[in-house]
Amino acid sequence: MGEVFLGREALGDGLPRHDLRRWYRPIFRGVYVPKASIPSLQDRTMGAWLTSNREGVIAGVAASARHGADWVDDDHPIEILVDERRRQPGLVVRMDRVAADEVVTVDGLPVTTRARTAFDLGRYQKRSLALGRLDALMRAAPFSDADVTMLMRRYGPVRGVRQLRELLPLVDGGAASLKESWVRLVLIDNDFPIPETQIPVFDGDEPFAFLDMGWRDIQLAVEYDGDQHRTDRLQYVKDARRIPKIERRGWEVIRVLKEDTRNEILARVYEAWLRRGGAEIDKMAAFTRTFPPDRWFGRNGNAA
Repeated sequence: MGEVFLGREALGDGLPRHDLRRWYRPIFRGVYVPKASIPSLQDRTMGAWLTSNREGVIAGVAASARHGADWVDDDHPIEILVDERRRQPGLVVRMDRVAADEVVTVDGLPVTTRARTAFDLGRYQKRSLALGRLDALMRAAPFSDADVTMLMRRYGPVRGVRQLRELLPLVDGGAASLKESWVRLVLIDNDFPIPETQIPVFDGDEPFAFLDMGWRDIQLAVEYDGDQHRTDRLQYVKDARRIPKIERRGWEVIRVLKEDTRNEILARVYEAWLRRGGAEIDKMAAFTRTFPPDRWFGRNGNAA
């Protein structure tokens, strides 16, 4: 018997009902796995399809993972397109239209195409996360902006399409984590020029480092120190040693930690931006110590 299966089919094949209850447990309605197993994202995706009577199409974040995108946890809710709503925990059911040319088979399951997956990710995910999910899909399975735009024309003013239209030009497969995408979006939202990602720094003819994001013209980089710096000591030491080498080649590197707030990031980057000769940005006045605002309004105090 497979690791993920429909209970009714197992009973029809002769599995005693008491064995089903004793040795297996449901992960979705009517879908079972061995009690001792911890279902992977792949198992749960299969289970979501089975619970739709093999009629649904895997979509959204789960579809992006099927296309190879990273940073999807095993317990992430599975999105599925079906003709009728079947609410249950761990399953996000959408009754959206989907055309035949928007579905492909991946590892035996019907999954939205890369373009349709991007179309859904950019509309249904929270904006601060949507760009990260789009970046991850572009990194693993590049999709065409033109194909996504075609879907926007096909379906018209559906939910979230305005957000998708805004985010699509910002998608960058060079982002190496969801948090990097978030940092990049914070900078863009506050009028910094769109940062380049994966900027090579050379030792002779060979690059010895790739900077997460930054601006070559003023040699300012922003590096996100993710969880690997907490869990992987060797990686932490390697990265710590390369920073001075990068700085000796004229770069200034702003290191962002997971615990840093949006305002802290903006203040540090903008102060460095000005030191490096970048143009002043009006939006930054409220976030910097160097240029505090002349007056506050509303809850922060009376007008000066």
